[in-house]
Amino acid sequence: MELDEVNTITVLGAGNMGHGIAEVAAMAGYDVNLRDINDELVQDGYEKIEWSLNKLAEKEAITQEDADAAFDRITPIVDLEEAVESTDFVVEAIVERMDIKKDVWGDVDEYAPEDAVFATNTSSLSISEIATATDREDQFCGMHFFNPPVRMDLVEVISGANTSEETMDLTADLAEAMGKTPVRVRKDVPGFIVNRILVPLMNEAAWLVHDGTATMEEVDSTTKFDLGLPMGSFELADYVGIDVGYHVLDYMHEALGDRYEPCPLMVEKVEAEEFGQKSGKGFYDYEGDGADVPMDETDDEVKERLLAVLANEVSYLIGDDVASASEIDTAVKLGGRWPKGPAKITDEYGLDKLYSALTSAYEETEHPRYEPFDAFESFVDEGFYGDAGGEEEGTVDFDTLELHYPGDKVGHIELSRPQQMNSISLELIEELDAALDILEDDDEVRGILLSGAGDKAFSAGADFMSIAGGGADPLGAVELSKFGQETFGRLQDTEMPVVAAIDGYCLGGGMELATCADMRIATTRSNFGQPEFKLGLLPGWGGTQRLQRIVGMGRAKEIIFTCDHFDAETMADFGFVNEVVEPGDFEDAAHELAAKLAGGPPIAMRYTKRAMEQGWDDTDAGLEIESMGFGHVVGTDDVHEGINAFFGDDDPEFEGK
Repeated sequence: MELDEVNTITVLGAGNMGHGIAEVAAMAGYDVNLRDINDELVQDGYEKIEWSLNKLAEKEAITQEDADAAFDRITPIVDLEEAVESTDFVVEAIVERMDIKKDVWGDVDEYAPEDAVFATNTSSLSISEIATATDREDQFCGMHFFNPPVRMDLVEVISGANTSEETMDLTADLAEAMGKTPVRVRKDVPGFIVNRILVPLMNEAAWLVHDGTATMEEVDSTTKFDLGLPMGSFELADYVGIDVGYHVLDYMHEALGDRYEPCPLMVEKVEAEEFGQKSGKGFYDYEGDGADVPMDETDDEVKERLLAVLANEVSYLIGDDVASASEIDTAVKLGGRWPKGPAKITDEYGLDKLYSALTSAYEETEHPRYEPFDAFESFVDEGFYGDAGGEEEGTVDFDTLELHYPGDKVGHIELSRPQQMNSISLELIEELDAALDILEDDDEVRGILLSGAGDKAFSAGADFMSIAGGGADPLGAVELSKFGQETFGRLQDTEMPVVAAIDGYCLGGGMELATCADMRIATTRSNFGQPEFKLGLLPGWGGTQRLQRIVGMGRAKEIIFTCDHFDAETMADFGFVNEVVEPGDFEDAAHELAAKLAGGPPIAMRYTKRAMEQGWDDTDAGLEIESMGFGHVVGTDDVHEGINAFFGDDDPEFEGK
């Protein structure tokens, strides 16, 4: 079956995952049958979809018309045969019990058309075993969405033992058609990619505390403020649900042995029904202060031990050809919202040091969780990305940016942290600085286009975990502010024209970055604001100075003092946005504007920007630069080209000579 032959999708299970998958499929234009075992469950999921779609429309993420159309494409059904008899693709998202899943799939196999493709949304159970309940194992695979499906970009597409390439291709294509990022898991291993990384790491954190190696505060402080992960290990366990992590780990323990023995600390919490946030108490007490992770209790031994366990799991996945280093990193960044992937993090720390730490821990404790996988040692010298670290000669390996050359003399810098709403980290600022070096040294580039990956945000502001790690003390914060001011200021000072292309949220530090561009184009769904006052902060990357240059002091104070959000049309009225376009026209319009400016006279552009910048504070200085610049360009080839083109009614082709 090809993607264009898929018209109807059946989702089995109307719970949190099921109704979320159904909503995503309907928003992508598919007819959806939403099925559960009784009318009450189906209607509950159906109503939650309606609420969610209306909420998206209310937030202007989609139009109300699109929300209504998506809802109309969903049919709630209780009868299983009716739900699958005319379907093209079935996604099962029912309870995580092998016996129940196999019973359901046996019935589905009987009722569904012969060419229908089957996928289970299980988060850890064996795809191969579930598939044996059907007579079409080649048409069966895993399609693991992440919660909530409407917001999370990742879908793990998992091959069972007998899954065909055609089934894998179709399922990956379908995930993309739903607006998701598919990552292929080539072998059916417990935990797949994301859970195979996150759950053992969570377990190791608990063992470190159980064994008396560290306190819970030290572990969480290290993972959150040294490693820079979104949450501390225990904080994450409470958020996900300790029982959820435990059940995945228990399955891995049963399937793979004592290497994955659940820590008694987790077992005690599950037996006491202290599951975390949802029960009011877990590792932290949510009826009290909740997860108050200290910033200053990081521990080097904890960091190395956690990274050693992490590197061991990565080495197994790569060595057994489950997934490549880049696929693992993509999956964990999207599924776990990590700023960097585990392969990249451990590569940078040093696999030799981590292998040594792991073997030392194994010799000391004899616990199988520290036994190195056979593949680990082989990666020590070459790294997970190979000797070159994934770089080509003459290029920079960026983690937070993408550098593109779309033609028309444009260099395109794309903030590439969509899983974190393109939030600005210390690393991103450093890489922006490096990207500007590359573009300014490239004679073929005469204009810069700046955008954010995805359609949710240009940038939703500063990455506070990164900021806390780099500027928690007053002196560090001062240096952090100056570093951002200077790097962002390079966009303002560069001799090339800079266009900021804004789609979605443009908040805080993201708006300060956009302020440094020469022109700004935004979609109708974009949203602007400086929310620093709500946090007791003030704009620290130039916002107090640069914003008022564009919109005036009164408007700048209104934006900063009120912390309000403003739509694109309002910001155009304020003079901040130069052009507002519909989302469907955005990419072409942004490139056309950048190309138009890049096609202008480079020498005249250079002196014009200098004169305007200097003249802002000192008119006489600006006028002096204007006169000198005018005198310098008069005799250039560009001026002759411009005059000849004008009288010849042609478009000039400036060469900067």
